[in-house]
Order: sequence, then structure tokens, then C-alpha cells
Amino acid sequence: MNFEKLRTSRINQWIIIHLRYVVGFAFFPSGLVKLMGERFTRISTDDPIGYFFEALYQSGFYWNFLGLAQLIAGILLMTQRFATLGALMFLAILSNIWIITISLSFTGTWIITSLMMIAVLLLVVWDNHKWLPLFNYNKASTVKEYPDPASVWIIAGVIYAVSFMILYMLDPVKGNVYEKWLTGILIITILVTFVFSNLKAYRNHKLMLNT
Repeated sequence: MNFEKLRTSRINQWIIIHLRYVVGFAFFPSGLVKLMGERFTRISTDDPIGYFFEALYQSGFYWNFLGLAQLIAGILLMTQRFATLGALMFLAILSNIWIITISLSFTGTWIITSLMMIAVLLLVVWDNHKWLPLFNYNKASTVKEYPDPASVWIIAGVIYAVSFMILYMLDPVKGNVYEKWLTGILIITILVTFVFSNLKAYRNHKLMLNT
């Protein structure tokens, strides 16, 4: 089966769309921690890993910049429409993180980052028709056009991104009753969005098959 068939498969498109959601969300917790100027870990500075993260934390604005870059990459991925740019940003940032987890001998973490690298490489390859022409220096090239994700996936991505960021900043355990209620509402919103977007996509697909 060639790439054209893989790229136009409805099942593969569904997998890629949701892989973008998952990978994009993976950067939200660590990105928000850095952006808000908080420490990422409480490991003692006597440990090389703790010393490394403390040095980054003490860098000040650079620590916030790392968090902002991670958030932007995650949001771009989850919007679907700008997912190619998000995947390329994610690849650049994650490559750095992946090498760090290997070089500092993170226990088990390198396995997670390796799986994330595989996922990001898959997303980059999926959109190779958009970035490969950059390497055709002084040569005419045609960019293959594929349908953009349906608007329902774009709207769902925005809802997911906003909901996840707000959820992270809430503390339903130590917070007041309003935070607990808001947490519940956001979780329900995420679940309803997931069900509605998938149901709508399924109905649209069935409608296309019947026409």
C-alpha cells in the first residue's frame, strides 16, 4: 500500500487527528509549569538531574520561554489546521528533551520520550507534502493537496486546549467549591466534545458513502 492510500484512509486520518490531540496535550503540564515560573521537579541538586533542572529554573526568562514554546507547539498541534507547524516545533523541542533524558540517564523517562519521538516523527511524515518542497532548491515543485480536517475537529481542538489549560490551573482538592464545580464542568465538556465530534464525523462519513 502506497503513501497516497495511507494518507486518504479515513481510519488513518482519525488516528492522526487524535494523535495530534494527545501529543499536543503532553506539553501542556510541563509548559505551564515553566511559563508560570514554577519548578518542574523537586529532585535535590546533589543529583545531576536535579542540578540540571535547577540551573534551567534559575535562568529566569529562558525558563519561561521554554514553557511558552512548548505551549505554542501543543496548541498548534491541537488546532489541526496549523498542525504541521506544531509538529515541526514539537520535533525540535522534543529532540532536545529526548537527548537530555538519555544523556542524564532518566529512569524510565527516556522510554516515554522515545515513544513521543516516534509519534512526532509520524506526524511530521504525515505532512511531508507540505515541507518537502523546501528542499527543492531552484526547482519547480507541486504541493499535493489533501482535504483539511473538518471544522468539527478544529473546534474540538480549541475546546480541548482551553479546557486542559484551565484544568491544570485549578486545584479541586484544596480549592473552594467553585473550583470543584468548574473542574467537573470542564471534564464533562471534554467528554461531550469527544463524543459529539466523533459522532458528527461518523455521520458525515456515512452520508458521503450514501451519496
